[in-house]
Amino acid sequence: MKASEIRSKWLQFFASKGHKIEPSSSLVPHNDPSLLWINAGIAPLKPYLDGREIPENPRITNAQKCIRTNDIENVGKTRRHHTFFEMLGNFSIGDYFKKEVIPWAWEFLTDPQWIGFDPNRISVTVHEDDEEAFEIWNKQIGIPEERIYKLKEDNFWDIGEGPCGPCTEIFYDRGDKYGDLSDPECWPGGENERFLEVWNLVFTQFNHNKDGSYTPLPNKNIDTGAGLERFASILQDVDSNFDTDLFKPIIDKTCELTGVKYHVNEEHDVALKVIADHIRTVAFSVGDGVLPSNEGRGYVIRRLLRRAVRYGKVLGLDKPFLHKLVPTVGEIMGVYYTEVVDKREFIEKVIRTEEERFHETLSDGLVILAEMVEKTRQAGTNQISGPDAFKLYDTYGFPFDLTEDFASEKGLTVDRTGFDTSMKEQRDRARAASHKEGGMKVQGGPLSDLTIKSEFVGYNELVVTASIVAIVHENELVDIVGVGETCQVVLDRTPFYAESGGQVSDYGIIRSNQVSLKVEDVIKAPHGQHVHKVLVVSGVLRKGDSVEAIVAAAERGDIIKNHTATHLLHKALKDVLGTHVNQAGSLVEPDRLRFDFSHFGSISSEELQDVEQRVNRQIWNNTNVDISLKAIADAKAMGAMALFGEKYGDIVRVVQVGDYSLELCGGCHVQNTGQIGLFKIISESGIGSGVRRIEAVSGRSAYEYLDQQLQLLKESAGLLKSNVQDVPKRVEATLQQVKELTRENESLRSKLGRIEAGSLTDQVKQIAGVSVLAAQVNAADMDSLRNIVDEMKTKLGSAVIVLGAVADDKVNLVAAVTPDLVAKGFHAGKIIKEVAQAVGGSGGGRPDMAQAGGKDASKLQAALSGVEGLLSKFA
Repeated sequence: MKASEIRSKWLQFFASKGHKIEPSSSLVPHNDPSLLWINAGIAPLKPYLDGREIPENPRITNAQKCIRTNDIENVGKTRRHHTFFEMLGNFSIGDYFKKEVIPWAWEFLTDPQWIGFDPNRISVTVHEDDEEAFEIWNKQIGIPEERIYKLKEDNFWDIGEGPCGPCTEIFYDRGDKYGDLSDPECWPGGENERFLEVWNLVFTQFNHNKDGSYTPLPNKNIDTGAGLERFASILQDVDSNFDTDLFKPIIDKTCELTGVKYHVNEEHDVALKVIADHIRTVAFSVGDGVLPSNEGRGYVIRRLLRRAVRYGKVLGLDKPFLHKLVPTVGEIMGVYYTEVVDKREFIEKVIRTEEERFHETLSDGLVILAEMVEKTRQAGTNQISGPDAFKLYDTYGFPFDLTEDFASEKGLTVDRTGFDTSMKEQRDRARAASHKEGGMKVQGGPLSDLTIKSEFVGYNELVVTASIVAIVHENELVDIVGVGETCQVVLDRTPFYAESGGQVSDYGIIRSNQVSLKVEDVIKAPHGQHVHKVLVVSGVLRKGDSVEAIVAAAERGDIIKNHTATHLLHKALKDVLGTHVNQAGSLVEPDRLRFDFSHFGSISSEELQDVEQRVNRQIWNNTNVDISLKAIADAKAMGAMALFGEKYGDIVRVVQVGDYSLELCGGCHVQNTGQIGLFKIISESGIGSGVRRIEAVSGRSAYEYLDQQLQLLKESAGLLKSNVQDVPKRVEATLQQVKELTRENESLRSKLGRIEAGSLTDQVKQIAGVSVLAAQVNAADMDSLRNIVDEMKTKLGSAVIVLGAVADDKVNLVAAVTPDLVAKGFHAGKIIKEVAQAVGGSGGGRPDMAQAGGKDASKLQAALSGVEGLLSKFA
């Protein structure tokens, strides 16, 4: 029985008992801080079980995708450890209880209409104090007392905060080949492979509270969980979960990519299993919006993905490959979990990008790690030192857990305490360096030691008279710099904004009668002065010169429009997507703005349009922008938004746009939103784990962008010989015409195929009583070639057909075997594989139909002539 059939039968069975089928929830818990992942079928339903919410139907059933990562190191080394799995469940919210659920479980397991297990192979455990469950199993169901085991700790279901209670576990006896009953561990609940737990019925009566106490739930509830993978391993009569149709196609695909074979080499088998398990977890997680990162769920995914990449190296894979397994995951799971199919391209892209990043550091790290292992052994110890493990982490980005995995495979351990000590020492050094040099280490000594006063007046003035108070040239304080040189200049007062808070620095000039300077960049020195990077265009620059500092007004005007627009955008995103949205980074330039923000999941075009309209409405309202200095406590009391990670002093600058937006900000802004003129979103995308990015333009750039789009539309209208308003209709009509021409083309191809097929009948040979056609034909592409094969199958009725064609100097091959000959052992996939090899290609397929490609057209006739000889393998 296929896994998809088992899942379907489960849901059908409980639907017949009045249960509502609930779709699987996301792997990311909703409003449940106690869980990192959805780890059981009951997890999304906890509000029902503890009475916080009332379901429409008190009887619920589901197939829930789950993640558990507490035993990652066992994955691939045991038959049933997984990080991603499916839990089948049925639940009662204050409706039925033990006397109903136990008989239903027995019916589902033993009735041939459903699972059809041999009743004599089923044993159960119950909690030692649960006499009611014992009586139902023994007296009502008829399980002998010797097959009912009373336990204590193992039969109370509790995973921390949430619903809990006593339970009864159901085991299936897999037979003598999986264990000897004389073994004291060979019993239901013991450490053995013979008695396999397939189902756990939890009689949920209590809630486990945050403080560790237990309180009765409002109603008695039922929470059950059965492992789909375990059911499949029994019903498909295979040794492990990895040999079921939930994993085996992934393993087969990996074997295809690597050339290794399954069940030949134990080390390879472990690698194949780890990869099969981890790609399921990663694919489903990314599909639910969890992206690789260095914390939380994202770290779990990054760790699993990198672990799978490392096991790929065991199989000889030194290039990204995991993303190629995503379609196979979709083929297996997509019938029920459509997200892995609908989001396939996105999932593949995320995985491939992460693989490529990791490959850059993994190879070097593994070489160094292997040397460390050898060094450790030569030293006569069995533990890699903490400092060595830290060097791998710090220099090569090699995760500590991967070092532990690798060391474990070599029979070694890693000094975790020493690693943590090295990590702490590095953090201490970084903090000390930051404090010592004001976080400006790259600027060197002169600026670090510069304490002279410099005032920024650029909020209100763009042109000021100032004095040169310091010059830094080639990392030294100097008094004079000549023409053509680049240096850094500090003024006693300046209108030039220094890059910070996402806003780029101002451009402009500094000049006097003696010198002309071009300002190329402005940064903040360790002690807060604005440092101007300048090119001496003419004259000689001298310390003490009196100069005129002039900010490029047009560029500053565009910058402030974009900066105020980011504030409006931030508020609009919160209004449309939710208050969870927070700024994660920004860039404010004269010609564009970029805004990064926290948000899981994609954003619809309707939501994006709503955001854009909200920003523009604020612009058209001509709202005043008020800027004031406040005590930090007063500003927060007003509700001003502070950006995560930003440091604020006791007095802060508050930027308020009417009653719409209120933020702490040190940047430059318009006086009235009407000055922005227009706001237009250019693009929106995801850039990391739960982080989205919007790129937009405002003011002059928005006009230029829209004008450009209009010109493109006019060009399109010209090509379509239409006016702008009718372009959509003309495009639709053109597409319809293309569709009709495509149908006509297909019809012509079919006719040509019939004509070509008609000339092939005379080339059919009889080989050992089998009609065989192996010939070269004229076919423009693979579709045309398949059409000819289909025509010949219809004409011949019973035959082995292998046709080849040359198109664009490439060989196309198609093989077909009619059903009667498939039954006799003839296999189109195997035939085509050998024919393809003869023309320098590869391919394969089903027993009845297969196709392939090749590179050497000169060998096609010889390859086709060899088909007769191939058939002897099947005769």
